[in-house]
Amino acid sequence: MSIRLLLAGCGKMGGAMLAGWLDKGIEPANVTVVEPNPDTAEALRLQYGVTTVASPEDLDFNAKPTVIIFAVKPQVMDDVAPAYARFKGEGVVFLSIAAGKTIAYFENLVGADAAIVRAMPNTPAAVGRGITVNFANAHVNRDQISLCGELLSSVGEVAWVDNEAHIDIVTALSGGGPAYVFLLAECLAHAGVQSGLPEDLARRLARVTVAGSGELLHRSTEEPETLRQNVTSPGGTTAEALRVLMADDGWQPLLDKAIAAATARSRELAG
Repeated sequence: MSIRLLLAGCGKMGGAMLAGWLDKGIEPANVTVVEPNPDTAEALRLQYGVTTVASPEDLDFNAKPTVIIFAVKPQVMDDVAPAYARFKGEGVVFLSIAAGKTIAYFENLVGADAAIVRAMPNTPAAVGRGITVNFANAHVNRDQISLCGELLSSVGEVAWVDNEAHIDIVTALSGGGPAYVFLLAECLAHAGVQSGLPEDLARRLARVTVAGSGELLHRSTEEPETLRQNVTSPGGTTAEALRVLMADDGWQPLLDKAIAAATARSRELAG
């Protein structure tokens, strides 16, 4: 791809995206990472061959990037984003993966007429199996939407929404979703121990079962409901467990309540 990428921040998510871009054929010479830590910057240069600078003030204004990706922690964004406002202009799109930071927030920092995409990825991006949901403001053109989608597809699937308010629900569902799945593995292991299994075996069974079931769901073309039914023999042990889990006070109302609570909190944090 003949594009110039400027990555502000290269933590776990930024690093996953960087590795994905280079794997997809983006030339290291077309990527610049702003990384103030000299040891981290040197490691990035050695591992990936990309250009690094310690500060946005060290960037050549004339070498205008195609996409500026904000991958720093949300709590430091106030101090980071304004320095990139000088690159705003035709052909430049800002892409943020900072949770809770709205389009209006970035328009206030880099310009109301800037092209801005707000993205919500999740942690399975670290193994190329994430999903990122995006919302673009009115200044983002079709080519920029396509380009941002292609960049984000390097770490998993990509979807777009027309209503920015949906990003808060996405944050609750897929953003926090990996934590809920990990909690399921914890709970399964605990239940196994409570029923008499050795702890090591219970943890192993829970971990492999959750991971394997996720892979089966990933590879299968069948709906989760069908896969569940395939495992469930009428009157058998799984049916008995599901009778508890699918009761009126079982998993569904708990998850409904959990997602609603996380969505409300996302909206509170966005201000």
